[in-house]
Amino acid sequence: MATIFSKIIRGEIPSHKIAENEEFYAFLDINPLNMGHTLVVPKKEIDYIFDIEDSELGRMMVFAKEIAAAIKKSIPCRKVGVAVIGLEVPHAHIHLVPMMKEEDIHFGKSKLNPSQEELAAVAEKIRKAL
Repeated sequence: MATIFSKIIRGEIPSHKIAENEEFYAFLDINPLNMGHTLVVPKKEIDYIFDIEDSELGRMMVFAKEIAAAIKKSIPCRKVGVAVIGLEVPHAHIHLVPMMKEEDIHFGKSKLNPSQEELAAVAEKIRKAL
């Protein structure tokens, strides 16, 4: 069965895409910890990030690094935090979260509920910074 991320990658579920290449897809989290919170996923359905082949995992991190640089340029933050949790969706993914302080990447805190228009504007800002 396809994961929700596979459906997003195929365009069956809309997303606020930041970037993609032949292997990876980056899009905004619709319930972000902070505005600009982006998910980076492999297009291949792999549940556990450490089951990804070494060379592919390296390329995924390089792809995420480029996205993080664009987030940092376009969203006010001190750093872009990285988290891999992998319990909520059975498809490997990296969270890139703009942070001013450590608490900004605490996944137990309440998530934001931005409008589609707000998400579209943030996605456009990040894409322009790529």
